[in-house]
Amino acid sequence: MIPAAQQPVAALLARLAGAAPIETHVSAVFVGPDAALKLKKAVRLPFLDFTELAARERFVRRELEINRPFAPDLYRDVLPVTRAADGSLALAGAGEVVDWVLRMAPVPADDFLDAVAARGALGPELLDQVADAVAALHEALPPLAGEDAPAAMRAVLDGNRQSALSAGLPAARVEAWAAAAGATLARLSPLLAARAAAGRVRRCHGDLHLRNLCLWRGRVTPFDALEFDEALARTDTGYDLAFLLMDLECRLGRAAANRVLNRYIGRGGDAGLVGALPIWLSLRALVRAHVEAARGAAGLDYLALAEAVLQPAAPRLVAIGGLQGTGKSRLARALAPALGAAPGALVLRSDEIRKRRHGQAPEAPLPPAAYAPAESAAVFAELGRLAGEALRAGHAVIADAAFLRPEEREAIESVARDCGLPFTGLWLAAPLDVLRARIAARRGDASDATIAVLEAAAARELGPLRWQALDAAGDPIPAARALLRLRDQASC
Repeated sequence: MIPAAQQPVAALLARLAGAAPIETHVSAVFVGPDAALKLKKAVRLPFLDFTELAARERFVRRELEINRPFAPDLYRDVLPVTRAADGSLALAGAGEVVDWVLRMAPVPADDFLDAVAARGALGPELLDQVADAVAALHEALPPLAGEDAPAAMRAVLDGNRQSALSAGLPAARVEAWAAAAGATLARLSPLLAARAAAGRVRRCHGDLHLRNLCLWRGRVTPFDALEFDEALARTDTGYDLAFLLMDLECRLGRAAANRVLNRYIGRGGDAGLVGALPIWLSLRALVRAHVEAARGAAGLDYLALAEAVLQPAAPRLVAIGGLQGTGKSRLARALAPALGAAPGALVLRSDEIRKRRHGQAPEAPLPPAAYAPAESAAVFAELGRLAGEALRAGHAVIADAAFLRPEEREAIESVARDCGLPFTGLWLAAPLDVLRARIAARRGDASDATIAVLEAAAARELGPLRWQALDAAGDPIPAARALLRLRDQASC
C-alpha cells in the first residue's frame, strides 16, 4: 500500500500515466504511454528508511546515477512533485516540493525477462544475450580496494538468518542452514579474500534477477540496480551473478542456469568464481525464501534449494574430443547440468578460450594466425590451468576440444591426476560425409573450422587413444549419460 500521506501524489501520477501503479514493498511505478514515473514509498523497513523527503530525493537521484551507465536511454531524469499556493499538485511545477519521482522510458510488460521466461520464450540465444549483458556490466565496473569479502558475506549470512526467522520459516531448518552455511563460508573465506585482492569486488548491480532485466531496443538490458544499501552492492561479481543463476534454476531449470554460467565465464574467463557458488547460491536462495515467506507464501522450495546447494556433488573431469563437427559442444552442454555442484559443470571450450584471448565474442571469426601452433599450445595450456583451478575449488569440469594430439590428451588427463579426481575421456566419431554436412550447415558458432580444416585433421595420425569411443553419427547423449551415470538434477 502507498502510505496515506503520499496518496495525493499517487493520484496525480495515476492521472498523468492513465493507469494504476505497479507496486513493490518500497516503490510504485506509474506506467504511461510516454513515460514511467517511479515513486519511492515513505516507508521504514529493517534495511531502508524512505520516510523523510530528503532521503527519497537522495535515493531517487542515486538510482538514476547507478543505472544510467548501462541503460542510458531507459533512465531519463528526476522530477519534483510540487504543490502550488492553491494546494494543487503538479509534476515539475512551481511551489513547494512534496515528493520526487524518477522518470523512465516505458517498457512493455511482456518485455521483462521474468515474463519472457514465464511464456517459454527465454531460449538459448536470449540466455546467451543475458550472460553477455551481465559480463559487459561487470567488466565495466572498477575494482574496489580494501574490501573484507569474508566479513561482508558473514554479515549477509547473519542478516538473512534473522530475516528468515522473522518471516516464519521453520526455525530448526533455518538454524541448521545457518550452521552449515557458516561452515561453508569459513572454508571458502581464503578464496573470497583472494578474489577481493584480485579485484573481483566491485560496486555491482546488487539485485540481478530476471525481473530486473528487460528487452530494450532489441537487446537485454539490466536495470533497477540496488541503490539504498552500498554495503550489499559492494560485492563480488560472482555473488552478483549468483542471484541470476538461482533465479534461472528455479524458473527454468538447471540447464538454463548452467548455460548462462558457462557463457558468462566464456566471455570473461573468471573460472575461479565456481568455487564459491555453494555459499553464494545458498544465500541468494535463502533471500528469496524469506521474501516469499514474508509475502505470505511458503518459501519452502527456496529454503530446500538453499540447503541442497551446501552439499555439492563431488567434482570430476570429463574431456570430450573428436574431429570437427562431431558434436562435442552439443554433448558438453547436454551433460553439464547434471554433472557436479549446482548449477552444473563448468564447460571449458577451446574455441571460446581462443576467441577470448583475442578479445573477440565467441561467434566472431579469427584470422588464420590465431590458429598457429604456438597460439594453439597457449589455448590448451589455459584450458588446463582453468580446469585445475575449478577442480581444486570443488567444481566439476568438462573440457571441450578436439584433442587430436596425444600430448593434448595426456595433459588434460594429468590435470585430473594432479587433483586426485576421477577422469573420463569421451571420443566422438562419425563418417566424414556426416561431418562435412554438419560443418557446412553451421551458423553463429564459436568454431571457425571449415571443411578443409576437417579434412586436414582427419588425415592426421591420432596416436594411442584410450578414451571411450561414442558413435556421433546419431545421438551420443544417452550413451554418454549412461556411461557417466548421470541423472537430472532437481530444481526448485
